[in-house]
Amino acid sequence: MTPQPIWSPVALSNMVDPSTSTGAVVNGAELVVWRDSSGKAHVWEDRCPHRGMRMSFGFVRGDHLACLYHGWQYDTAGQCRHIPAHPQLDVPQTIRMQTFASAERNGIIWAGSTTEADPALLPAEIAGLVPVRSLYADCTMEKALAILAATPLPGVSDAPKIETISENYISLTAGATRLLVAIQSMGDAKLALHLMANEGAPIAALARYAQALRLALETPLAEVA
Repeated sequence: MTPQPIWSPVALSNMVDPSTSTGAVVNGAELVVWRDSSGKAHVWEDRCPHRGMRMSFGFVRGDHLACLYHGWQYDTAGQCRHIPAHPQLDVPQTIRMQTFASAERNGIIWAGSTTEADPALLPAEIAGLVPVRSLYADCTMEKALAILAATPLPGVSDAPKIETISENYISLTAGATRLLVAIQSMGDAKLALHLMANEGAPIAALARYAQALRLALETPLAEVA
């Protein structure tokens, strides 16, 4: 079995505003990605310990994430701090969320495979990147890498130069354009690509490229041939 990456991309940073949350899936595991009011990103299992409600449907109150169902509130360490039906209760320490390490690098929110995932294993910092978009496709990692390597970037006719930064992070370069692609494995033949480009790159053209790329990723290989 292929070992899973220590760090997986889960969202573009600009898509998760302070005091909001969203859902993500990494290798079949459902996660909630949220920012507290100070702007710090957190990644937890997307399930309230009380009744299993998705926390991504909940709401942020300062530095707490509250479940939509019964309003149980959890602090940034995942510990339950308030149960509205029992406001005077000293909440037991055993009532807590499953949390994962989280970090932001190159305009992307990354989730660690454990609470103690080593930040030194994140991709190196790359200055001057701007977001393009995220796209989602029913496709294998192998097919995605092959199509990315063979698809010209906007304004050029040749295939891009491809550099593998890590097992789920690649760089595509053609002319003055550099496109960074963080690949989120969601499950069997399901993935997300989070795209960042260098400053000065044709962002509108790259957004159109990304839309065409999604269609290519989901085209059966027999039709491509």
